[in-house]
Amino acid sequence: MLCYAALTAERVGLITKVSNCSRNAVVFAERGGSAKDKKMADKKLRVGILGASGYSGGELVRLLLLHPSVEIVLLTADRKAGKHMGEVFPHLAGHNLPFLISMDEVEWPGLDLDIVFCALPHGTTQEIVKGLLHATGHGVVDELIVEQQQDIVAGLKSNVRVIDLSADFRLTSTDTYAEWYGHEHYAPELQTEAVYGLSEFSRYQIKDSRLIACPGCYPTGALLPLVPLVAAGLIDPDDLIIDSKSGVTGAGRGANEALLFAEVSEGVHAYGIAKHRHGPEMEQELSKARGAPVAITFTPHLIPMNRGILTTAYMRLSAANTVADLRAELEKRYKDEPFVTVVPEGIAPSTRHVRGSNHCLIGIFEDRVQGRAIIISAIDNLVKGASGQAVQNMNIACGLPETLGLEQLAVFP
Repeated sequence: MLCYAALTAERVGLITKVSNCSRNAVVFAERGGSAKDKKMADKKLRVGILGASGYSGGELVRLLLLHPSVEIVLLTADRKAGKHMGEVFPHLAGHNLPFLISMDEVEWPGLDLDIVFCALPHGTTQEIVKGLLHATGHGVVDELIVEQQQDIVAGLKSNVRVIDLSADFRLTSTDTYAEWYGHEHYAPELQTEAVYGLSEFSRYQIKDSRLIACPGCYPTGALLPLVPLVAAGLIDPDDLIIDSKSGVTGAGRGANEALLFAEVSEGVHAYGIAKHRHGPEMEQELSKARGAPVAITFTPHLIPMNRGILTTAYMRLSAANTVADLRAELEKRYKDEPFVTVVPEGIAPSTRHVRGSNHCLIGIFEDRVQGRAIIISAIDNLVKGASGQAVQNMNIACGLPETLGLEQLAVFP
């Protein structure tokens, strides 16, 4: 069926086709809608979340429970199979959710899924998605083929949308992926059709894509302020230093000695120095904006807090440009964006001001060194840096208002 866009106040009563989707999620109309439209408006997207017991998976559930156009019909978590989400995440207790099951237990043909969110470890997703988007020549796959691992979920209908939160499809070059992730790409034939889902810059591509690769948390915080400036030629892309500090949820929920309370609390430390995997992801997107290769210096740090990323970027201005030019460009680029805000002059963004929200705050400062600038951005790594952006991309893909299910403001203090 067709998905339809929300109607603006000036266009009430009109329906605008925006993309093909497996079903209509919601038709928003205050008046003038036909009986057929009203019936279609009651239908919901049937959604599955693979890897629902991790932090990103749990955050997806939290956000989608508030989404009026979604029905969660599948939750997988191999290590927590058989449990209810309320047992794994007590803050999600009391909701009518399916039990967690293992991937082997999923009966794909009967689920009739529209959207699949993959919140799985890197390397795992490629083979799963290869099965999700398995090409069999059938309009709707009606049998489950399990002879090969890549066919594990070939029972899904062919027009399912996959939104991947892992790193598996972010890098357009499979050689670059192999270099940084230590193994060959398991689904190179799908990489060519994957869309890098930085929502504010990929709307048109997302609408037509069946495979959306959500950006990493660090790249999201860095690219939102930097891509417009590089594209406009206002800064020197050969002199970019990016310093980011993240809460511990960015490292995932698995047991890890380095993430024990005594190892993380009462201190700050850098890690992945000159070799963090998000570096080439940032370079890829900045190179697209420049139209030529870009190399950056990127260093991440772990902060003893649960969530949030604070990014500080240092740059040299191009030609006779000023910090005021940078502010003007970013304000122009984001003036109509619901989730990106350039804060007033002199205000430094803080992670506490975006906690739990899908917002990104950007501050611009003049360096004491002439001809240089400092930009600070703040996001919640689990929302705008992961699950929130994934929901935003789902809304775009299905022609829904981008803010649907994401209206919550930051929790402060």
